[in-house]
Amino acid sequence: MRFEDRVVIVTGGGSGLGRILAHSFAAEGAAVVVADIARGRAGAVAEEIFDAGGDSLAQTTDVTDASDVRAMVEATREAFGQVDILVNNAAKATDEDFLSLGGETWDEDVTVTLKGTFLCSQTVLVDMVENGSGVILNISSVNALGYYGNEAYSAAKAGILNLTRSLAVRYGPAGIRVNAIAPGTLRTPAWEQRREKNSDVFERLRRWYPLGRVGEPEDVVGAALFLASDEAAWITGAVLPVDGGLTAGNMLMMEEMIKGQGEQS
Repeated sequence: MRFEDRVVIVTGGGSGLGRILAHSFAAEGAAVVVADIARGRAGAVAEEIFDAGGDSLAQTTDVTDASDVRAMVEATREAFGQVDILVNNAAKATDEDFLSLGGETWDEDVTVTLKGTFLCSQTVLVDMVENGSGVILNISSVNALGYYGNEAYSAAKAGILNLTRSLAVRYGPAGIRVNAIAPGTLRTPAWEQRREKNSDVFERLRRWYPLGRVGEPEDVVGAALFLASDEAAWITGAVLPVDGGLTAGNMLMMEEMIKGQGEQS
């Protein structure tokens, strides 16, 4: 198993992609700390992992609170030892028009998504530098690579990409690797509010994806496990889109261009 005797923290691990990642690392032998702001969600996932024969610990953590983050890392040390891998997955996105977006809402999205990544990374890096090894995997988004709405969330996710490269360069000499994944649309509970308003939202979105569908959380697992593993020992500072081809180009736009040319002729 790729992560036997490794200790992994997954923030936002109580649901969606975080839950799937927590289970996947545990299945590969890691002791997994499931950190989530919702106590019930964190506890449920940790219990699922335990019931499946894995080692897990639930932590109720607000990633925007430095004392909460320190407590999470200290609890990890006490339960399993020092952190080998940190997966910064916790994020918040508010679906609101930019002109009506309030400053408090902007701050909340940016604080959870970007400041949370900063605080968690800073806290685990102390031990990682001392150990001379460690992996930080940041979950960014295609929203960091182009315009797909959610301006505050997108700005924060773009900031994560710069932070990824900065930490990779600064702490590479200490034996620490830092990479990011930029997923496209994933079928997770985060989309439930939009699905309640538009039940066919995934059907409409799939037309924009060259592979013809939106993603499932499981589609991100392979990339995450690879980048966190020793198989990626010479990869750092990288951003890997896992997006069904969304950022590769726009087939619908090309078809409109061809159609327009035909009409002109």
